Amino acid sequence: MYCYRKVTDDLYWIGGNDRRLALFEGVYQIPRGVSYNSYLLMDEKTVLLDTVDKAVKGVFFENIEKVLDGRKLDYLVVHHMEPDHSEAIWEVVMRYPEVKIVCNAKIAQMMKQFFSFDVDARVELVKEGDTFHTGKHNLVFVSAPMVHWPEVMVSYDTTDKILFSADAFGTFGALNGALFADEVDFPRDYLDEARRYYTNIVGKYGVQVQALLKKAATLDIQMICPLHGFVWRKDIGWYLDKYLHWSSYTPEEQGVVIAYASIYGNTANAADILACKLRERGVRTEVFDVSVTPASEIIAAAFKYSHLVFAAPTYNSGVFVTMEALLMDLAEHNIQNRTVAFMENGTWAATSARQMGAMLEKCKNLTVLEQKVTIKSSMKEAQMAEIEALADALNEG
Repeated sequence: MYCYRKVTDDLYWIGGNDRRLALFEGVYQIPRGVSYNSYLLMDEKTVLLDTVDKAVKGVFFENIEKVLDGRKLDYLVVHHMEPDHSEAIWEVVMRYPEVKIVCNAKIAQMMKQFFSFDVDARVELVKEGDTFHTGKHNLVFVSAPMVHWPEVMVSYDTTDKILFSADAFGTFGALNGALFADEVDFPRDYLDEARRYYTNIVGKYGVQVQALLKKAATLDIQMICPLHGFVWRKDIGWYLDKYLHWSSYTPEEQGVVIAYASIYGNTANAADILACKLRERGVRTEVFDVSVTPASEIIAAAFKYSHLVFAAPTYNSGVFVTMEALLMDLAEHNIQNRTVAFMENGTWAATSARQMGAMLEKCKNLTVLEQKVTIKSSMKEAQMAEIEALADALNEG
């Protein structure tokens, strides 16, 4: 049975929600599900803007049929070829054999890699700045390479001032009947998931996101329609400001993320002592056990806060495996502009602080504090001075 919502008088959301998927892209936990957004413009020409993941194809095609109400589908605009948005292209072509596909050359090439139908016979290629007239509406195409694939483009409807933003400005979480961000308490209920979505999916490509934001700044955007999450029609400037912070690796808040790995609880104890000392100084803290908490949550917190502390034992002459995995992941996401400190533990060889530091050397503009804490097996009263000194440095830095 169909399930769609009106975005404007002639634009419809016809996507779907997936609450059964455990890992988005096979990596990121999504306990609250995810939406796959597609839009159908009912102008003089009917225009489908992107498709959906195979998980929601059933309701997607029911929605198309209901909204078209007997009209043919004239065009499909493809902004992004990742399968969660393009998997249904082949079936769209089979169901609507006269449909033309509007995309750029890189998208067309990727389409040939994914599908076996005659792409060249169907595509109408566009490039940066080209305009596509649908009747009342005009779509202007803007390249957005590496946000977060190289072929990505976005489009801007000059009539209704809508930005169709591909994967930019999305969020994890099923829509639960809502469509617009102002229908929910987004800062309270969804901002953390929006941050986790951005930092893990797009976070590596801050320079490219900044380039897109500069282009967006020249447009009068009254609405944003992303491929995941809510449509934005209010408080757009607030959300753009979040993207400016995230893409420039600027902390949103002053505070300390303490991420620890602990085998028998001794390193965890030291991390908790540090957190207590910081709170006594009025410093906000978030503490994570990297063996339990998904890396995506810790990476999102690292993008939010100004200071990072990593605590881990030496393990097989290296860094404990879960901490090693986190630091590799964090470095790959280009974390920058943070103050960093280390705590290490080792019964006979405490060397993990140096090794953790080496793993983050390629990250730009990290201020690494001289103060560190070295534990030999377990915390002793004599080492409280080291904890106090580190807390002071984190509070002042």
